[in-house]
Formats: sequence, C-alpha cells, structure tokens
Amino acid sequence: MKLSFKEVWDKYGALLSRVASSYEANDALKQELLQEIVIAVWQALERFEGRSSVKVYVLKVAHNRAVSHVASQVRHPQAEEWDDQAYSPSSPAATPHGHAEQNQQLDRLLAEIRQLPLEQKQVITMSLEGLTYEEISQLSGLTQTHVGVMINRIKKSLSKRLNDEQ
Repeated sequence: MKLSFKEVWDKYGALLSRVASSYEANDALKQELLQEIVIAVWQALERFEGRSSVKVYVLKVAHNRAVSHVASQVRHPQAEEWDDQAYSPSSPAATPHGHAEQNQQLDRLLAEIRQLPLEQKQVITMSLEGLTYEEISQLSGLTQTHVGVMINRIKKSLSKRLNDEQ
C-alpha cells in the first residue's frame, strides 16, 4: 500500500505536533522533535504494510522517535534552558479570555503529562488522540485490561493534580 507523505501530513500533522508537545515543553526542542518525527514518518511510510491503520502506524513511529529524542536529551542535556513561553509573540492578552483560558488549561495538562513516567505518557497520549484500548495495546505491548486500568488511574491522577493547582 503506497501512501503519499502529503496526504499523511495533511491528515495527521496536527496529531504529530501534539505528540511532540506532550514530550517537550521548550518550543525550540519541541520544533526539533517535530522535525525528527516528520522525517521518521516520511522514511517509514515506504515500509507501511497495512497491518494496522495509518493513524496507529504514524503514532507508533512518532512515539518511537519521541522516546529516542528524550533519551538523547537525558544523555546530552542542554547547557541552559530558556522559558520560551515568556517570550512568545502571541500573548494571552491578545486573544479572547475564553481562548486564553483554554490554552492555559491545555498547557497545564501537557505539563502534567510530561511529568509522567514514559509508559504512562505514551498510553495517555494515545488515548487522548482517540486510539482504542486495542490499538494502544498493540502499540505498547500491554494487555487491553492493563491499558484500561492505566488510563483510568492516569486520568484520576491528572484530574487531582490539575484541581490541586487551582
């Protein structure tokens, strides 16, 4: 099955960006990771055999690249980390209140997800992208039951941590 990279990018580009955001808080590193993911997906498309959906395949490639990226960052940490959010040209003050509040909630959720252990981070990210327990099970190697238990525990933990911040 031959897939066009443009079609895959058009359909799953936003998903790949969200995967990068769930692994990296720093905008520069997030963009670097997204580029690595895009290249990995582009290279992997010729090996797609249709044993899973395109979405599941693309997510598997993206998560594998993200794990490699995070591992390399741990081995070679940056000398100095900047808070790119503070220098962002699009400030919440320039947007309607509801949009700004929604962005703040999303940023807090992503920050909490980034704090999770790797396996939990992968499972909850795939769940938030709409994958079924079966698809997550196939990608992670966990049983469907274990995936369900993990997702419920992670959601409770995230809810508690986000509510404690308010």
